[in-house]
Amino acid sequence: QVQLVESGGGLVQAGGSLRLSCAASGRTFSSYAMGWFRQAPGKEREFVAGISFSGVSRDIADSVKGRFTISRNNAKNTVYLEMNSLKPEDTAVYYCAARSTYLHSSNSNKYDYWGQGTQVTVSS
Repeated sequence: QVQLVESGGGLVQAGGSLRLSCAASGRTFSSYAMGWFRQAPGKEREFVAGISFSGVSRDIADSVKGRFTISRNNAKNTVYLEMNSLKPEDTAVYYCAARSTYLHSSNSNKYDYWGQGTQVTVSS
């Protein structure tokens, strides 16, 4: 069982930056691939970024490539999403998710555990 708690969301102006964190409970965090997803009002949940349990393999959605970076620190049981050059269209609730296997996925149905989400609002 893994519990995930996101933090770091907030209100930021366009062009600004935020760093989201997702802290995981349990001693087996390094056994889980992790993903970040987001959901804007009236839209489906979409993949943002994923990272394998070792951190070697990473994927970033095309919509945020070059602006967002995913990383993890297994010693701290934490995964991060560094978001730069934020745009109003990045406004959404951001969720982290854990998958009990080596490799992440862009399919939200492949994840076993989810956090409660953190709101990111980008003003123009």
